[in-house]
Amino acid sequence: MNDVDARMDRLRRAARYRYQQLVDSEIERGSLDPDEVREERRLLKAADVAAHARAQIEEAERRGVFEGNPYHGKRLPGNDGRHDPDWWIKAKIEREEITGIAPPALALRKEDAELDEHLDALSAEPDVRDVLEDFNARVKEARRQLLGGPPVVTPLRDVETEVAGWRARRQERLATEAQAAADRAAAEADRPRRWWRRRR
Repeated sequence: MNDVDARMDRLRRAARYRYQQLVDSEIERGSLDPDEVREERRLLKAADVAAHARAQIEEAERRGVFEGNPYHGKRLPGNDGRHDPDWWIKAKIEREEITGIAPPALALRKEDAELDEHLDALSAEPDVRDVLEDFNARVKEARRQLLGGPPVVTPLRDVETEVAGWRARRQERLATEAQAAADRAAAEADRPRRWWRRRR
């Protein structure tokens, strides 16, 4: 804060103090209604805060703080005019792709959609069974809890059916990989050899 700003701040405080003394003396004389004075003070404070905020923004613009800000002079994204006190945390979760803090119903629904892909990444049947049993246990636990939030509609997975599906997908994937390896080997064998390799 430079000297001019400090002086202006002191003048503002002195003016407020003097105004307060005058108002208090008028209230004591009975010429002012205390409720009206309180309302006027509230409005003055609100106007003072708004003026202070405007002054701070103008000062920041002069210093170039907002240079390069993609939202300068534009509406904030996701601001549809309705008041949502949790807008900032929702935006952060979406922006940083934070997982694991959703209500159980939503987290389980998302996990259910990605479960086959997760199972296909596993290479041993006991691991597949463990994952399925853990998933089913968490679905049952979420159905039992009465903490509010959306209802749990995620179905339980039949372990034997899922293991059979995992085996079939694995066999198909291994067959595809073996066929691709055989095709590569055949293409390598069909490629003509260079003369110096033939001489050896």
